[in-house]
Amino acid sequence: MIQRDDRDGIRILRLTHGKVSAIDIELGQAIAREMADAAAAPVKAVIITGTGSSFSAGVDLFRIVKDGPEYGRRFLPVLDQLLRSVLTLPKPTVAAINGHAIAGGCILAACCDHRIMVEGAGRIGIPELIVGVAFPALPLQIMAARLTDAALRDLVFTGRTVQIDEAKTLGLIDERCPAGMLLDRAMEKAQQLCSIAAGAFALTKEAFCAPILARTAQLADHNALVVDAWTQQHTYDLIRSYLDRTIKK
Repeated sequence: MIQRDDRDGIRILRLTHGKVSAIDIELGQAIAREMADAAAAPVKAVIITGTGSSFSAGVDLFRIVKDGPEYGRRFLPVLDQLLRSVLTLPKPTVAAINGHAIAGGCILAACCDHRIMVEGAGRIGIPELIVGVAFPALPLQIMAARLTDAALRDLVFTGRTVQIDEAKTLGLIDERCPAGMLLDRAMEKAQQLCSIAAGAFALTKEAFCAPILARTAQLADHNALVVDAWTQQHTYDLIRSYLDRTIKK
């Protein structure tokens, strides 16, 4: 599900959950556990990457539809937990985006302090609305902290995914990297971030995260409506329609 590799004080976590590392309860819990372990371990930074042509395809929509509303109610708190665990890790984090980073995969990358995407055909974006689901508060606030308001609204309301050049222009990623050099560049960036005094880095990162978490807390009532909407029959119908139009064709 997740391969762990410690190199020179840097922990590399490789998502290996199925073909596209779609996020389900089990993967979400595993990522959160890895973040807790990394926080306590004598490692200086964490790199998150994927396998093959996908970083992560986002929430496992097939699982959502198959297991029904009760699964959805259990899944959303796990999604929140995993995003918080990456966002607030008091050590540098680098997303080594090896391919497609869609929806929850894009948001997972956005939780990291630095995002590097490999050159190629990979796409990145947040198509939740065209799938038919509303954004929970935390994912939306994470993206709002990474993008300009205009870019955020465009990507949210169109649901379009973009390739590497536009991703860099919009701010979805920080830099691009030639194929075959992604992990080397991620290691280099992680080591650079580790050169900052650990205590100073952690306190400064906390200051960046605090407004995101505060805005999320202010949206608690709205988020309850979003959670309820995720468990309604019409939402499942929209997800099935999306899958029929795209993934299954």
